[in-house]
Amino acid sequence: MDHDDGYPDAYLRDILTSAKTIAVVGASPRAHRPSHEVMRFLQARGYRCIPVNPFVTGGEINGERVYARLADIPVDVVGPIDMVDIFRRSELAGTVVDEAIAIDAKSVWMQLGVRDDAATARAEAKGLKVVMDRCPAIEIPRLGIGTR
Repeated sequence: MDHDDGYPDAYLRDILTSAKTIAVVGASPRAHRPSHEVMRFLQARGYRCIPVNPFVTGGEINGERVYARLADIPVDVVGPIDMVDIFRRSELAGTVVDEAIAIDAKSVWMQLGVRDDAATARAEAKGLKVVMDRCPAIEIPRLGIGTR
């Protein structure tokens, strides 16, 4: 995939329509934070969102239990994680991508301003689809994807 940010609409649509459960890494309990707002938006669109934030572990964000790491999410309870939405700085995204690979996520979505080309190459080599520097809360309405 060419990562000049020219993702084909069909590629983005495929990721967003096939995902059912999304892990939101860096989810914030603060309602004014973008990660909180995006998680709420995705939930309103019918996605199951699992928040990941080591500082809020065991608490709840938007009605979902918070986990410290992707590996801590009990897939026997919540089901497989289809997409990992990363709200972390670019220099921290690679670790999350490696965790996404380890849990067999199908795709990784790095939020606006987040890029890691080396991590993207690792994920794609393992068969994951990757999007960098985009927001699903912008792409879903732009692509006309309805509520699930």
